[in-house]
Amino acid sequence: MPLAQLITAQQLAERLEAPALVILDCRFALEDIDYGQRSYAEGHIAGAYFADLERDLSGPIIKGVTGRHPLPEPEQLVERLRAWGIDNDSAIVLYDDGPGAFAARAWWLLAWLGKRSGVSILDGGLKAWHAAGLPLSLDPPAKREGTFSGEPDDSLVLDAAQLGERLGKPELTLIDARGLPRFRGEVEPIDPVAGHIPGAQCAAFTDNLGADGRFLPAEQLKQRFAEKLGKRSPEQLVAYCGSGVTACHNLFALALAGYPLGKLYAGSWSEWITDPKRAVATGD
Repeated sequence: MPLAQLITAQQLAERLEAPALVILDCRFALEDIDYGQRSYAEGHIAGAYFADLERDLSGPIIKGVTGRHPLPEPEQLVERLRAWGIDNDSAIVLYDDGPGAFAARAWWLLAWLGKRSGVSILDGGLKAWHAAGLPLSLDPPAKREGTFSGEPDDSLVLDAAQLGERLGKPELTLIDARGLPRFRGEVEPIDPVAGHIPGAQCAAFTDNLGADGRFLPAEQLKQRFAEKLGKRSPEQLVAYCGSGVTACHNLFALALAGYPLGKLYAGSWSEWITDPKRAVATGD
């Protein structure tokens, strides 16, 4: 099975009764941290468990040291996955409101722990589900303890020091998933310093999607990232964003396009700027 998979709303609706299926609702809003839980309580896809970005899919913030969404402790994440009824052979579907950024974070975390098959993102998210005229449920999911076991793959992650050693090397392709105004340092609505990591290219995650909010065809995604890579090996690609969330959207899109799974600078911009000695660039 390919590492990155999409599922349509209709395909998911037809599989809701599948015994090995586990659905995670990953809705979240940076400006309203209770939005996801509140929205889930107001209606979710039948059988879905709620996976909160900050409580479940991130670790504790250490002020002045970490970024805004550090990786969770692997053991705690495995416990959460089991509490959601996940086994190693589960078929997992992830969704959010539509763009897929929070769903892609969950996808990457599962891949990090070794779950490299049977994980799909609902293409178009809940927006596509509504567009298909499909219903929501208010019922809680059935409680079931899963048996998932996994170990983190450290080869998929870079820390700030490791990235700093690679900056300026010709083989590095460093892509930033934030929008162009933030990348250039023209605006910064979230973090205290504006700009980007020197040598990075802007690859806004929203450009992985068409006007309908669904992922572009694999060939278009391949062309998009081929322009970023040039003649460099995709094995040396590193993705980052503001806090290690939307970067996963680029990594998912790369995998959809047939590229190998790139590396994540998990701390991302919000961690990079905690040390004033680290270089900052602005403009293009």
